[in-house]
Amino acid sequence: MADMRRLSPEPPPGAPQIQHKPGLANEMLRELAPLLAEEGIDVDDIDVPDLETLQAAMNRAVERSNMARFTPVGKAREHAVTTLRLVVDAVIEEDTTLAAAILESVPPESPDGGATVAGCIGVALGLLDDWLTGADRHAPKNLGQRVTLPSGHWLGERAATDILALARKGRAYRSLDTLLTRQGGKQVLYGGALALAAALRTWSGDTGTKATKLTRATLR
Repeated sequence: MADMRRLSPEPPPGAPQIQHKPGLANEMLRELAPLLAEEGIDVDDIDVPDLETLQAAMNRAVERSNMARFTPVGKAREHAVTTLRLVVDAVIEEDTTLAAAILESVPPESPDGGATVAGCIGVALGLLDDWLTGADRHAPKNLGQRVTLPSGHWLGERAATDILALARKGRAYRSLDTLLTRQGGKQVLYGGALALAAALRTWSGDTGTKATKLTRATLR
């Protein structure tokens, strides 16, 4: 059974894995087709003056696609927020097997607008940027300077350390690509949730508000 707690420190991240998946390029092109159409490019009849023009359009389309994935809105955001609340409450209450079980159940994609790995990561990092820089006026003063991870060893601990350092500068969300490349998607998902729990634990101590009550008032 998965558990967010570890008996020993996480091993260093391995080198990025390169896998050849037949048809992946065509699948990606189809996913980006609506965004490329806005750039004046028809994926069924690509006619551009040079490869640089096509690459620039692809880069913009990929950036917009990633932004949408990591910035859920409406019901998708509500589902991501609910998932993170449940995980944070479980971590704070030291039910770390439940926390891991919830995170393990989050799918990469959700056609019906449910919580996704990308959506949960994006929401977590955006909130941490606001809380730890004081952009959220409800957050305690200098919260970012005092947040520390819970004692012991954790899944996502390396990622959480990086996330907190970036969020103190308001740069966690903007550093998504770097975090994902360096740590991996699973570690960033776990690390984002762990960092949220650490921040809310400190916030709770500052204000004397029960952590689970605070989770519902601030994690939205």
